[in-house]
Amino acid sequence: MNEWFKKVLGQIKDLWSKWKLSQKIIFFAIIGVVIVALVLTITLSTRSTETVLYNAAFSEEKTNEIIMCLNEENIDAQKNPAGLIVVKDKTTAKKAKSVLNRKGVTDDFDPWVLFDMERWSTTDFERDVNLQRSVQAQLKNHIESYDDVDNANVIISMPKKSVYSESQDPISVSVVLSLKPGSDFASNKKAIKSIQRTIVKAVAGLKDENVSITDTSGVTLNDFEGMADIERVDITKKELKLISDLEKEGRKKILASLQDSYSSDRVRNIDMKIEMDMSEEEYSETTYSAIERKKDNPNTPYDDSDITDSLTVSSEEISKKWTGSPINPEGPAGVEGQNPPVYTDMNNMYATSEEKSLKKNEALNSKQTHKIVHPKPGKRTVSVAIDGTWEFDFDEEGNYIIENQQRKRHFVPLTEDDIANATRLIKGAIGYDELRGDFVEVVPVKYDRSKQFKDEDAAYLRAKNTKKVIFYVLIGIVAVLIAFIVVRFIIKEMERKKRLREEETLRQQQLEREKIIWQAENADVNVTMSVEDRHKQELQESAITAAKEHPEDVAQLIRTWLSEE
Repeated sequence: MNEWFKKVLGQIKDLWSKWKLSQKIIFFAIIGVVIVALVLTITLSTRSTETVLYNAAFSEEKTNEIIMCLNEENIDAQKNPAGLIVVKDKTTAKKAKSVLNRKGVTDDFDPWVLFDMERWSTTDFERDVNLQRSVQAQLKNHIESYDDVDNANVIISMPKKSVYSESQDPISVSVVLSLKPGSDFASNKKAIKSIQRTIVKAVAGLKDENVSITDTSGVTLNDFEGMADIERVDITKKELKLISDLEKEGRKKILASLQDSYSSDRVRNIDMKIEMDMSEEEYSETTYSAIERKKDNPNTPYDDSDITDSLTVSSEEISKKWTGSPINPEGPAGVEGQNPPVYTDMNNMYATSEEKSLKKNEALNSKQTHKIVHPKPGKRTVSVAIDGTWEFDFDEEGNYIIENQQRKRHFVPLTEDDIANATRLIKGAIGYDELRGDFVEVVPVKYDRSKQFKDEDAAYLRAKNTKKVIFYVLIGIVAVLIAFIVVRFIIKEMERKKRLREEETLRQQQLEREKIIWQAENADVNVTMSVEDRHKQELQESAITAAKEHPEDVAQLIRTWLSEE
């Protein structure tokens, strides 16, 4: 590695010695430019990105209050050497202003007064302009405090005052909102109305029709008259959805009740229709009832309550009695009176008149009711189809009757009692009201189950054939096992007989040897056995002894020998 460095260093020295003076100057100039660029890059990258919250200095107490309020909301705010409040970036500054406006910390702060310096030569026109700018800035800050508003541009047009009110141009306000992506603020009618009310209240003499609120695409957001048709369509959709949800809930409830009684396969669907009056109805009524002066005591076996129709509040009784001759008024002088003959006949008679009257003010038990009904539930119509049952046909032995590779069945329709029970169940579920015009119908049907029966019977026959195959296979396995056991027994018996024959052969050979030896000893014949014969004799004797003690092991050993030979 050191040799490589030395080699590279030597090449650089050779190259440097070959360069001209101008080339060396250019090289150092390039290095200087690169160093300066690096320094500038580091300086710019480390430059503070702090944003001034307000371009004006507050009092020490007010500054500390604002910084403390922002720190409580996890917003890092500090005071720079110039005495201004700074935050890390523009987004944080916007959030900080929203928090301060919401908490009312800067309610006494006019944004535009801080920008302008008061002069002794300020004119009324400049004051009006400053007022307009202040109101614009305050409205801008307030509107941007909404979470869904990214930016707001507010322009207030205040025309020159005219001497005659009829020729006075109205004050107008134009607001352009830049909304955040994915926000539904533009379709939120209540939010738009709240902004419009705020603007109208903030600008003296401004009317609703002179306020224009648009978005960045030019769509007018406060065109409430144009939105009426859209709202009507939305309300209709919501009403239809409400009815649909009620119908769905009712179907689900009825279906669950019927399926518990008749199974889910027999009750598959329910048709339900609910009529509902969505118009708003307002009415008042007065109801009169008896007055209960004493309530019934539940501990007594009889009713001891005191109920009366009314209570006397006040009464007036008048009694008049008059005795004397009745007055028969006559007409003018020389003119006969115009009294009826009955009064004329009573002239110069003595009579008695008596009059009695009784007036009572009775208090009744009344109840005032004021109701607003919206929506009003109406007629309910329910139609349910319930399938009957299918039963299998059996022969005399209790087996299924098979026809055309299918089990024979017969249909059992729904009885009248079943229909009546299902109808009562549905009526209870929907709160049946005959006066409301509710209608419930249970229809017995016969569903087409040919495919279902075909599949079930095919599965049944496959299972039946599988059982037969398994049964025959088991029989074959048992037969093979029995044959294997018999063959094994025969083989063992043959091996045992063979082993006995081999043992008998060995025993006969041994007897022959012993007999020859015995005869040789009796004949005084000097029999000299070689070492090899003696060794064979000892092996034979050991084999005979082992055969007697362990006949099976010896038989196996012999079989092995025979197989090897």
